[in-house]
Amino acid sequence: MKTGVVGYGVAAQFMHLPFLVTNPEYQLQAILQRQGDEAREKYPSVKIVRSLDEMLADESLELVVITTPNDTHYDFAWRSLNAGKHVVLEKPFTITSSDAKKLIAQAEKKERILSVYQNRRYVSDFLTIRQLLNEKALGEPVEFEAHYDRYRPERRPNAWREQDTPGSGILYDLGAHLIDQAFCLFGLPSFITADIRIQRPDAKTTDYFELWLDYEFTKIILKACMLVREPGPRYTIHGMHGSFIKYGEDPQEALLRKGILPIAKDWGRESEDNFGLLHTEIDGVIIKEKYPSIPGNYGGFYTDLYNTIHKGESLKVKPEHGFNTIRLIELATESSEKKCRVECTGLINVSYP
Repeated sequence: MKTGVVGYGVAAQFMHLPFLVTNPEYQLQAILQRQGDEAREKYPSVKIVRSLDEMLADESLELVVITTPNDTHYDFAWRSLNAGKHVVLEKPFTITSSDAKKLIAQAEKKERILSVYQNRRYVSDFLTIRQLLNEKALGEPVEFEAHYDRYRPERRPNAWREQDTPGSGILYDLGAHLIDQAFCLFGLPSFITADIRIQRPDAKTTDYFELWLDYEFTKIILKACMLVREPGPRYTIHGMHGSFIKYGEDPQEALLRKGILPIAKDWGRESEDNFGLLHTEIDGVIIKEKYPSIPGNYGGFYTDLYNTIHKGESLKVKPEHGFNTIRLIELATESSEKKCRVECTGLINVSYP
């Protein structure tokens, strides 16, 4: 499938291109890098273009992958769909839910596939937790807490994600991952209570959030902070029969940033030191042991996408999923501003894998 990648920043270099160039079902045809020659040096056989119009003029191009800043997503996706291309948008899908709806309608009108790169569905910890919940190893879950914490006491002055612009801040960045994971595991919530803050003295946009999602019996807590020097558990789940505690992070991003391609047989496999602790009771037997992690692979996203476009299989990461994430971010913002619980209205009732 002939593919063009729009942008040559961190997302393109480490989250998309390694999986496109190592998947035999894809042919990397073009990269849009507005300035500089890093892409040409890295991929000398690939056409380097300087504008989206130049990329879209290639009639043989089937898929456009958009990895540029959030405020360009809607315009670039709209133009790509209009040109008859299938489109993948880096998360978050769009900045507003109204723009998300327009893109969904345009994709349907043009009969093109539109998806959002929720690669954190393809990580070790999420896959392992989903298996535990499917096996009901903890009984009915009563509380789920997920963290995406970092220690970065000073903002990066040239990073667009840390500027005071629409779609910036860690709720759109890291929150989009945690929200999508929660929806995949538990479905859509009834209410949300949010606390969204700027904590660092020189920060210009959101650098902390805590979301409480109400599922009646089950409570979901999603948190991210840029001032956590010593991280606690990344995931904590308590159920009627037991608990699961998980430290550490899926190894893929660290490997990709070192320039390691995802071709090894043990790609995405966690060290046993990072296996989560399962403490539960099954059939009257108390179990307290390390629970082996399922290997992750971001590349599963592109395998699934190819199977949708060329084999007619159901799309795993639907554009409606992207809409729901953005809509919840809007509801969270409303809750934080009003300092109250908000009903989760306007979400699309769509199935999650």
